[in-house]
Amino acid sequence: MSVLVYTESENGAFKKNAYEVASYAKGIADMLGTDVAAVAFHANGAGDLGTYGVNRLHNATDSSLEKFNAGAYAKAIAQAAKAENAQVVVISSSANSKYLGSLLSVALEAGYVTNVVGLPSSSSPFTVKRSVFTNKAFANTEITTDVKLVGLSQNAYGLKENAVECTVNELATQIEESDLKVHVQSVDKATDKVSIADAEIVVSAGRGLKGPENWGMIEELAEVLGAATACSKPVSDMGWRPHGEHVGQTGKPVATNLYIAIGISGAIQHLAGINASKTKVVINTDPEAPFFKAADYGVVGDAFEVVPALIEKLKAFKAANS
Repeated sequence: MSVLVYTESENGAFKKNAYEVASYAKGIADMLGTDVAAVAFHANGAGDLGTYGVNRLHNATDSSLEKFNAGAYAKAIAQAAKAENAQVVVISSSANSKYLGSLLSVALEAGYVTNVVGLPSSSSPFTVKRSVFTNKAFANTEITTDVKLVGLSQNAYGLKENAVECTVNELATQIEESDLKVHVQSVDKATDKVSIADAEIVVSAGRGLKGPENWGMIEELAEVLGAATACSKPVSDMGWRPHGEHVGQTGKPVATNLYIAIGISGAIQHLAGINASKTKVVINTDPEAPFFKAADYGVVGDAFEVVPALIEKLKAFKAANS
């Protein structure tokens, strides 16, 4: 028996969330007195998985699995889980993992718990803590099925080094044409920016920026911080920014270490999608903006004055400490 973890990669390199779910899986394995196996698709070797407690990597290099396909990936992961006789399977809370989670749950006849934020309180009964009600509360949920499927919230557990030797073997998949119901022709994405999914810091702006021509200072602040840029729904609806940058309940949910909201009033749908972020900072001219009630730190001021001053201070700090 073992704990199996799906480790996501892109262009052969493991994503940050792969190391976080591996760290979490190692914590469960230690509780159960077993080890950790991982599944990856077209990864370039074991990377640093061994650093975070993975003993074995099953790497699928079938050409039909080069691009993400939820049905096919779920089938391949289920095959690996059965071969490993895995008691627990861990996935992330990325968009891709959420897409395949329900399919994997059916394939393994596993109870599936999402938005998990901590290790199980005990192995019997197997109970995990998860966020509920758009991150306003927590629930302790017991999984009673023989196989347990856990979806770990982003940035909930962190990276914990626990070095072991990691061996790599080829995952012999049994994928048929009928499993490839969706065929991905191509994936286009910006390569020169930090993605929202992988970012630890997000700088987001709303209609308070008055127009797309003013986004230069948002991008500059994000560059100084090594952050991703994002926006509110009205901004993307008006075409000021790409829809891929829209964060919130109806856009991309984020659970970053730092979320900076500039010129965003704080509609309930927006707050629901970013509420899992650990530290929230708001900059707004309106002291009555709803966002101030949810923020950890607030600045009442004109973004066109506050943000440039903040950029200069950060640049000076970096220069003094470089």
